[in-house]
Amino acid sequence: MSNPLAVLRYRGYAAYAAARFCTTLSWQMLSVAVGWQVYALTRNPLDLGYLGLVQFLPFVLLVLPGGHVADHADRRLILIAAYGVAAFCAGTLAWFSFTGSPTVWPIFVAMTVFGAARAFWMPAGQAMTPNLVPVEAFPSAVALNSMLLEAAVIAGPALGGLLYLIGPSVVYCTVVAMLLLTVALIATISPVRPREGQSSQPAQLLDGLRFVLHRRALLGAISLDLFGVLFGGAAALLPAYARDVLHVGPAGLGLLRSATGLGATVTAILLVISPIERHVGRWMFAGVALFGASTMVFGLSRSIPVSLLALVLLGAGDMVSVYIRHVLIQLETPDSIRGRVSAVSSMFIGASNELGEFESGVTARWLGLVPSVVLGGLATLVVVGSYLKLFPELRLMDRFKRHESQR
Repeated sequence: MSNPLAVLRYRGYAAYAAARFCTTLSWQMLSVAVGWQVYALTRNPLDLGYLGLVQFLPFVLLVLPGGHVADHADRRLILIAAYGVAAFCAGTLAWFSFTGSPTVWPIFVAMTVFGAARAFWMPAGQAMTPNLVPVEAFPSAVALNSMLLEAAVIAGPALGGLLYLIGPSVVYCTVVAMLLLTVALIATISPVRPREGQSSQPAQLLDGLRFVLHRRALLGAISLDLFGVLFGGAAALLPAYARDVLHVGPAGLGLLRSATGLGATVTAILLVISPIERHVGRWMFAGVALFGASTMVFGLSRSIPVSLLALVLLGAGDMVSVYIRHVLIQLETPDSIRGRVSAVSSMFIGASNELGEFESGVTARWLGLVPSVVLGGLATLVVVGSYLKLFPELRLMDRFKRHESQR
């Protein structure tokens, strides 16, 4: 498209993009509040890891069924139900904070249910975008989606950190309001079902996994992101870093989280203006390598400006990787199984994020904050070097392919 913002003329996509922005904004606010509240109550970095684990377990168990449902039901209704559950969880956290209880188990229970809800909204949401725009507009839609989401990643943590100064219950109540707005926006979209009808059999749950395993470029792109974020998961330890290493409060934590989003947003804007069309494999490897190197710099830094710069570059590298992976998956997948393939991608992403948070918490408890972050960044660079040899198809990929059945 000559005008990258032209995708907003598609009413369904415009409502969906606004809803995703609200969801990401609320999720980022929630992450700041939950992380700071748990660490303030326990002062144990391992508990930050447990926060990731309780979200990961229900997510990884339910995401493949979630993708199966997305290929056989109205994807719009799935999102409405999942976001409604998330709003209920945020309301529960608000009530818990009002009581002033010093225990943390209610937070872990609420985040477990959040993980279950994400198992349904992630594959349905990822599979839905190609149904809302024509295939030629899809790369621009992905880039614009990413730009809006990363803008929320900038604003969400900063807003969450400032509201936390008033009280955690204020953050959680705001999250409830944002999620209810998301539900209202999704409800305005016309029903979205896969165009190719098919029977629903239990064995089809694994169709997405089989599809990915037989396409080495897809397998390489998804698993590269998994290992990169799994080892380079400095984000999980930001509450501990902010309090014990950089000595800033919840507002400072929000600023640190926003720095990653700033780098990703600037990169997403550049991708909206000029989408990557050539040497996509090399760009993806470069993005993950930048992510790993920036993680190491952040781990070694004791200066807030240097730490912020490292997080900005980290976000930029991650954005390049996310953009290429998402376009690659959606353009090479038939609509009839796009929900299940998106579920596989979501499972890998969830494993890298939530399981990476648990891994970071465990290594920080064993080795200390700084060694765990630096070694994680180094491990990411080792993975990049290994994948350059293991997946030459991905390294040599020049352009995206376009499947003939996108809508």
